[in-house]
Amino acid sequence: MKIVILDGYTENPGDLSWEGFESFGEVTVYDRTPPEKVAERIGEAEIVIVNKVSITEAVLQQCGNIRYIGVLATGYNVIDLAATSARGIVVCNIPSYGTEAVGQYTIALLMEICHHIGHHAEAVQAGKWSAGEDWCFWDYPLIELSGKTIGIIGYGRIGRTTARIARAFGMKVLAYEGDDGGGAEDDVVALDVLLSQSDVISLHCPLLPSTEGIINQKTIEKMKTGVILLNDSRGPLIVEQDLADALKCGKVYAAALDVVSVEPIQPDNPLLQAPNCLITPHIAWASKESRKRLMDFAVENLSRFLEGRPINVVIPPHK
Repeated sequence: MKIVILDGYTENPGDLSWEGFESFGEVTVYDRTPPEKVAERIGEAEIVIVNKVSITEAVLQQCGNIRYIGVLATGYNVIDLAATSARGIVVCNIPSYGTEAVGQYTIALLMEICHHIGHHAEAVQAGKWSAGEDWCFWDYPLIELSGKTIGIIGYGRIGRTTARIARAFGMKVLAYEGDDGGGAEDDVVALDVLLSQSDVISLHCPLLPSTEGIINQKTIEKMKTGVILLNDSRGPLIVEQDLADALKCGKVYAAALDVVSVEPIQPDNPLLQAPNCLITPHIAWASKESRKRLMDFAVENLSRFLEGRPINVVIPPHK
């Protein structure tokens, strides 16, 4: 059985092993695959493993042996599900592997805004402390979180993990689950309530038609002046020009983002010129521990498929 991994580098830059897949057949691993090479590299393979490489109708027309597509991620928007379903191709994703890593990273982003630890450490190395007249100095306001409210938009596994960590800092948690804002839990509220009462807002919802652009000029207007915004979920949840404008005028005090609308980030992204905007390169998920779990789940997905008992099967949406 031929197995091809089309873009393995981000999952395994060399510190993990592909041996789990190798136990099933002949494995070819490519670090990256450009769109024009996808069909050629799949060739006669029956099993295709991808992360961000698109599998389109045109690709499937040229690769008639595919039986299974495994996604090395939770999101599967790179797969044409209508086309795979029509051909009886099973597509499996990995619903949960980086929950703790992303929750931890969310709070790390918040800590950097509150304390600017990296900046102050660099300032010490640059001689600012030794040249100072006082026994301490700081270049930015320092923020204490205890007693403040964090609003979490998207209260799934990662949102709840973030909430658990935030409570350990003494924060009050508000959460918004979906369009109706309903829920039996005390901390689940309507979106407008969350927007108006939160000192910090953190995005943890999937990218859907109902959530695309959920942070925009109108929703920002409903927020407290001086709010902090965090996003390590999906870039298009934010209308980036609207956020840049809000940062420039001070409505939003600071933003820390691990994702943007187009990745890698483009030089003309307005957030690159916005004040108090921290951007990291989509790495919240990428701890070695998290990637090892992802690898193990991906191998298990394939194993169960080959046994005739597939799990984590992605179902095409109903039209």
